[in-house]
Amino acid sequence: MVTNIRKLILEGEGTSLDFKNTITSCEKIARTLVAYANNKGGKLLIGVADDGRIVGVKSEDEEKYMILKAAHFYCRPALEPSFEEVYIDDKIVLVVDIRPSDMKPHSSLSEDKKWWVYIRVKDKSVLASKIVIDVLRRSNNQEGVFLEYSSNEEALLKYLDENQRITAREFSSMQKLSRRRSYRIIVNLVLSGLIRIHTTEKEEFYTAS
Repeated sequence: MVTNIRKLILEGEGTSLDFKNTITSCEKIARTLVAYANNKGGKLLIGVADDGRIVGVKSEDEEKYMILKAAHFYCRPALEPSFEEVYIDDKIVLVVDIRPSDMKPHSSLSEDKKWWVYIRVKDKSVLASKIVIDVLRRSNNQEGVFLEYSSNEEALLKYLDENQRITAREFSSMQKLSRRRSYRIIVNLVLSGLIRIHTTEKEEFYTAS
C-alpha cells in the first residue's frame, strides 16, 4: 500500500485524487466528496501537502470525524467514505476513498446554506450545469434512452460532423429552439453516446463522440 500511495503522490492531483494537509471546513470538503461520487469516484490523501510533501496527520480520529460529518450532513444523498491509515516515513497518511454513486446527482451544502451539484474537472470541483445534472440523474436509469431523431437532432449531429464543437446556446440559436427544448435534445444525445460533454472552469461545450 505504501508503494501505491507514493506512486499516486508522484502522479499528482487530478480528476480522482486530491491532497489535503488537514480538513478545516465541512462545506469545502463536501464539494470534493460529491464531485467524486458524481464522477468515477476518487481518493483524498490527508496529511499530504499540495506539492506532494508528506506532512502526516496530527489526529486521524479528528480527520475521520470531519470527513464523516461532511459526508453525512453536508452531502445529499449522504455518502459513506472508507478509510485506510498508511504509515509513510513514520507519518500517518489518511486515505479516504469515495466510490462512484448510483444515486446521482449528489449535492453539497455550501456556506450560503444552499445545495449545489459539483463535478470533477481536472483537479477542481466545479458547479455542474443543468444539462450535466440531467445527464447524471438519468444515467441512473438502466432502461435506456428513447431518442426522437427529428430534424433538430440531425442538424446538431451534422453540424458536429463538420465543426469541432458547439455550445448549448449556439445550438439553441441555430435551430431557434427554446433553452429547455435544446437542453433536452442535448441530454438525450449525450445519454445515447452520440455526443460528448466537455466541461471546463469557464465553459461547457459538446463534440461528436
